[in-house]
This record gives sequence, structure tokens and C-alpha cells, in this order.
Amino acid sequence: MMTSQDTLYEIDSGIATITLNRPEQMNTLGGSMMALVSQYIQQAEDDNEVRAIILTGAGRMFCAGLDVVGAQSRTGSQAGSNAAAAIPVTLDVKRFPPAVIYNCEKPVICALNGAAAGFGMDMALACDIRVMAQTAKLAPTPVKRGIVPESGGTWILPRLVGWEKAAEIFFTARNLGADECKELGLCAHVVPNDELMTFARNLAADIAANAPLAVQSAKRLMRMGMAQQFNDHVHHVYMNFLQLMRTEDAKEGMTSFAQKRAPEFKGH
Repeated sequence: MMTSQDTLYEIDSGIATITLNRPEQMNTLGGSMMALVSQYIQQAEDDNEVRAIILTGAGRMFCAGLDVVGAQSRTGSQAGSNAAAAIPVTLDVKRFPPAVIYNCEKPVICALNGAAAGFGMDMALACDIRVMAQTAKLAPTPVKRGIVPESGGTWILPRLVGWEKAAEIFFTARNLGADECKELGLCAHVVPNDELMTFARNLAADIAANAPLAVQSAKRLMRMGMAQQFNDHVHHVYMNFLQLMRTEDAKEGMTSFAQKRAPEFKGH
């Protein structure tokens, strides 16, 4: 298992926090960082003690995208047009952070401490819930660099804001401040900078207090529902409902409700 100070992983009270930790490089994803983010997401997903995940950044940026400059220096490239030499020609979605985040069955909260640009924006959009610091922003920069959002943003954004608004955002490559993001439905909350992590942890704790199998099932069904007709989806919901009704957590939920006490869910 890889470890690096460039990406930090910690667990507290059932909440896993993954921190991009290259503030001097604006948390650009370079070297092993992409693999580490994916590894830590999968590690949290496999850990029965983890019920919610927070992804955030250190310093003034959340993530300024891929470390193209660093990749060029590692490959000896001198011209911007040679940056492609450092990019793999095949894509492994099992190790690709936006895909791993999107497919993770546990809730993922993105605590945007600063700007998320390019790949960083797509990674944030792949999370289930976004909480933005007041000075944070989303920066859809790819077309300014002669490329396209390479990591799922063109799939996710139209589903969040509709085709026309997504087209305007991508085509103009205009930065979106936190308040505008909330107005557009691109984040759930905007909070003062110094309250970001406290708010995100409290939100994660609220999620973690619920039955984890039910939360994971709800996320899975929401993802499935995006590609299903209503009648097909209802059948899948019912099958999940029947499975959950057989769990100890379902019994605990009903018993605690009847006894007017807080439930103690075990995840089985």
C-alpha cells in the first residue's frame, strides 16, 4: 500500500478525511497522488468502521488540476505541446479518482477550501455533496488550454445544472464563485472559510449516525436511477428494500423509534 505526505488519510469517529497536501503546488495531482486518492477512497469504502468520507485540500487551493508542469519536467519536455508525452494512452477507471469517487458506495463530501480547476473541478463534481468556503470557486478551465474536461465533468455538469447552463459554463470557461455555485445547485452549502471543516465534519457526522447499509443503498439507487426508466427503477428499489428489511439495523431502527431513543446502528 502506497503512502505519501502529498496525500493524507485519517479516520475519526467513523469519518475518513482525505487531504490533498501539496499547498505549494496548489494541490495539483502529480506523481502518485492520483493513485493515492483512489486508493484511500477504496480503503475507506472497504473499512466497515467508515460511514462517510470527506475530500479536501490543504492551503488556499482545493486542487488546481493535473500537475502538467511537473510531468513535463519529469519527461524532459520543453514545449507545452509535448505535455501529452506524460499522459497515459489508456484509462484505468479503477484508479482514476473521479470514477472511483463516483462509484464509491459510501457518501463522499467535498469540502472545497479553495479553487477547484480542471481535473480538480471534475473531482469535486464527482462527490455526492459539496460544501464551499466563501472564497472557494469552480474554474472550468480546459477549453482555455486547448483541451476538454478529461475526467467526467461533461457527463456530470449537465445533469446538475441542465444542458444550456452547462454549455455556457464550459464554453466560456468563466470562474464560478461560491455563492453562484450554490444558486446553480453546484454546492449544498457556503460557509465562512474558518468554519469549513467543522461544518463538513458535522454534516458527515449526521450521515454517519444513520444506518450505513441504508445510506449506501440510497446512494447506489440514486446512481442507478440516473440511467433507468421509472418502472424499472421502482423494482430495483423494492428489491433493496426487501434486503434491508432483513438486517439488524432495520430492526434497530424500528425498535429505537418505538422506544423513543436514538438508534445504535452496527452496519449489519
